[in-house]
Amino acid sequence: MTRTRDRILQTLLRKPRATINDLAEAVEINPVSVRHHLSSLQVEGLISVEEERRGVGRPRQVFTLTENGMERFPTRYLRLTSRLLEQLKETMPALAVTRLFNQIAEDLANEYAAQMQGLNMEERLDFVKTMLAEEGFTVEWEKDGSQYQIHEINCPYYQIGQNHPEVCALDQTLISKMLAVPAEKVQCILSGDAHCTYVVQTSSSKKTEKAK
Repeated sequence: MTRTRDRILQTLLRKPRATINDLAEAVEINPVSVRHHLSSLQVEGLISVEEERRGVGRPRQVFTLTENGMERFPTRYLRLTSRLLEQLKETMPALAVTRLFNQIAEDLANEYAAQMQGLNMEERLDFVKTMLAEEGFTVEWEKDGSQYQIHEINCPYYQIGQNHPEVCALDQTLISKMLAVPAEKVQCILSGDAHCTYVVQTSSSKKTEKAK
């Protein structure tokens, strides 16, 4: 990302709902150039724009950082999350903590239940890939014989997971619920593997195993 775009993002961090003229003045370039950079930042999903009406006349455009844009800046969310999990584990039994994470995943899966109706397995896999991308994961899947392998190339929970591996229950339970079949974890970034991999069996392979 160019230095100018970084300065635009920094300006929006300090002054949300800034106009093009506000940004042009802050980064010291002309409004036409600012508009060009803003278009690129919108495509990257880092900023959003809306129209704001003040009195008579045409509404003006104001720009704000999206959640992805906010995540470009250092925060103390990681430290806060670690402290909350430590307190949670000190006051609750381990099994209760695991159940809590599973419940969070089930609730999230239920939010997408209507959109998953009528989808076959590969359509569900594509849906899960898109949904997890919104949560910060880079996901790929492939068919390997009678099973599907789901690879999480990166893990947004990695730093938290090093001290609190219970968070891994979130995506494993979520994948299982959304695909309507158990997802077995066979590789894990926290264990030193290149990525996290889950395996799910096709319905046809399950029927073959039962027949045996």
